[in-house]
Amino acid sequence: MLTRSIAHTIVKETSIRLNRNINIMNDSGIIIASRDIERIDDIHEGALQVLKTGKTLMIPSNQSGTWKGSHPGINLPIVFQDKIVGVIGITGNPDEMADLGELVKMTTELMIKAEYMASQMEWKKRTQEMVIEELLKINPSFNHISRGLNLLGITFHPPYNTIVIQMSEGTITNHTVVEKIEEILGEKNGIVGFINTNRIFLAFSNLTQMKVDKKLEEIYHALKKLQLTFRLAFSIPFDSLNMFNQSYKDCDLALAISDPSEEVISFADIELKVLIHQLNRYESERFYQRVMTKTLLKYTDTLESFFQNNFNIQQTADELFIHRNTLIYRLKKIEEDTEYNPKHFKDAITLQLAIWISHKMKK
Repeated sequence: MLTRSIAHTIVKETSIRLNRNINIMNDSGIIIASRDIERIDDIHEGALQVLKTGKTLMIPSNQSGTWKGSHPGINLPIVFQDKIVGVIGITGNPDEMADLGELVKMTTELMIKAEYMASQMEWKKRTQEMVIEELLKINPSFNHISRGLNLLGITFHPPYNTIVIQMSEGTITNHTVVEKIEEILGEKNGIVGFINTNRIFLAFSNLTQMKVDKKLEEIYHALKKLQLTFRLAFSIPFDSLNMFNQSYKDCDLALAISDPSEEVISFADIELKVLIHQLNRYESERFYQRVMTKTLLKYTDTLESFFQNNFNIQQTADELFIHRNTLIYRLKKIEEDTEYNPKHFKDAITLQLAIWISHKMKK
């Protein structure tokens, strides 16, 4: 973990502030960074001694010749995960630099830890993206998926659920968003990652529908708290890994054909609408021309509210801010004009299909 890049940064920043030469040696005792660039790649025998004993070595001026490649100063072990990964040396009077040396050593170890954590997060992100990319293929490689999941320490079991979150531009970093969702999702319940700039893919594994609904609610509120503008679509549960491609397409279509003001869309709730959307244009237009009238176009919003309120006259009137008699008049007018009674189930289906087709034709 003690790379030349980290070592160079430590030497550059520390040397300027201390106005002293700083050397960083790797676990072979080779100087990999120094204010005195001519010493880089030289063997530092003082560092070799520190690596051997695991103890700080002070080299006074009268002993500098004892350690080849060493100058008077203090040399301290750099420890990461209980292992010595290198040595840091500060040139000068060692009696004056004990406290200073410990401070520089601590800073160095913190930088190495930060670099390690960043590299681990990047590795995890790339591995998740690889698994997601494979899952979304028409013919995925189950070996590649299994290998990636094993590396992440995740075991996938059905039922599976796919969630797609489409976001608008925001000020929150992608890492922050994914980290928050992962916190809710849990380490073993699935994977999450961006599949393009503004779209997040989630795969839930081995969760009951009740738990899926609860986590979706938590994710929704978490994204709202981050003040993000987004829409979320989720699939119906499925039992095979090779169905992720279709489940993603279902979510994508749900986002495309649903009302843009809807923030959370269940594919199961709009599956019938999806079937209508997939009709060829000739069949759609023929049905549209037969059923749709000017009156139906005029009262489309009224009908949709009526259907959404399960044919309840009063609830629909309240939602539309009209008198119930006005609503009754409109429904009667639609029946007279189309010969389909909105209060009869079979006729209501025909009218609803006509409305959905009209929405499709406008897009």
